[in-house]
Amino acid sequence: MSSKLWKGRFAKAASSTAEEFNASIQFDQRLYKQDITGSIAHGKMLAKQGILTGEEATQIEEALLQILSEIEEGKIAFSIEQEDIHMNIESILTERIGPAGKKLHTARSRNDQVAVDIRLYLKEEIQRIQGLLSTLLETLIDLAEKNQDTVMPGYTHLQRAQPVTLAYHLLAYCQMFSRDHQRFADCFKRTDWLPLGSGALAGTTYQTDRGYLAKELDFANICPNAMDAVSDRDFALEFLSCCSITMMHLSRFCEELIIWSSTEFNFIEMDDAFSTGSSIMPQKKNPDMAELIRGKTGRVYGDLMTLLTIMKGLPLAYNKDMQEDKLPVFDAADTLADSLGIFTEMMATIKVNGQIMEKAAKSGFMNATDAADYLVTKGIPFRDCHEIIGRIVLHCVQAGKAIEELTLAELQGFSPAFEEDIYEKIDIRACIAAKKSQGSTSPESVRQQLADFKVPE
Repeated sequence: MSSKLWKGRFAKAASSTAEEFNASIQFDQRLYKQDITGSIAHGKMLAKQGILTGEEATQIEEALLQILSEIEEGKIAFSIEQEDIHMNIESILTERIGPAGKKLHTARSRNDQVAVDIRLYLKEEIQRIQGLLSTLLETLIDLAEKNQDTVMPGYTHLQRAQPVTLAYHLLAYCQMFSRDHQRFADCFKRTDWLPLGSGALAGTTYQTDRGYLAKELDFANICPNAMDAVSDRDFALEFLSCCSITMMHLSRFCEELIIWSSTEFNFIEMDDAFSTGSSIMPQKKNPDMAELIRGKTGRVYGDLMTLLTIMKGLPLAYNKDMQEDKLPVFDAADTLADSLGIFTEMMATIKVNGQIMEKAAKSGFMNATDAADYLVTKGIPFRDCHEIIGRIVLHCVQAGKAIEELTLAELQGFSPAFEEDIYEKIDIRACIAAKKSQGSTSPESVRQQLADFKVPE
């Protein structure tokens, strides 16, 4: 018979294949620090309530801290037979200190133990990711400040639409990543609830002090329903959703960087340190870091779908299916953190080809909307102005000219409202400067957006 901590009920040991299939120690061992932290707090609470003696609690804490040190030094080998990190640590503790180690599990279950571990882990990961987002935002703001005068095409449908500045374009992403930071802050609030003390699903007969546990483990709240506390993972799903949305923003940005770095655009050049070459074509310089982030976005989406699918049909309360919650959470956290780190480094070293950007902004009739707005100031209804400029653009396409290359007489052939001042109004930089609405691409508006933007701490 095996030495499992739950062996009393069983007359026969599990098969070796079942043991291996059942075990999660291969991946949940990374929760060792959270598990030990939770166990030390639980032991102190039991002593405070007179369920353990002070001497037993001290013995438990000292032994657990020693085990923590040895794990970090690589001196402890975990056992598949003990299934998971919780039973592995408890088994090692009991081997070392005897009966006191066996008493530690009083008034708790592995169900609330794993729930508190993953919440502790996610609280740390959320803060780590928020720090990476803040660093990225600092990098983007710095790049935006340096490119307030860099004119580029703004696009819709990936077609040239209206001229903007690169600073303005970067500030759009700053707003997105700022909201991502806020989403993680909201997720933190719903993760910051203590499940420990819930038992398996129905609470415990012992007079425990969950408020003490919350204070010891730095939780702001206590899960009010034990069944909910151990059986739901909506906080983890919310975390994965936040990761997915942030990866989507990174992926969209990477898609633009990939396009911009192509020979056809040549708006930017990636630093050699964040590019790769071809095994056969010696001229190639590939934006592989951006492509990898774009690809890894699908992987994080998969992590979210994995946990949604795991949870969708589970009756209350805990089910073994939920052991599979950790792999997608670990993978998404690691993937997002790695992606944010490499993306920030890549953006800090990017070379902007401002002259090429501005040249592109001067073609493609990007001043057409401003020409229509000019006619509006002459008292013509906008829809009529739209049609007039549309006919002018068609004429220019057929003639191989830009709007500003037409003579005043030619323009007046489409509308007598045109006057000599049309040319200064449809200059590309004038088009940008003319924007008056709040949040626009005008230099004044961009300066205000930069001044107002606060990188979250």
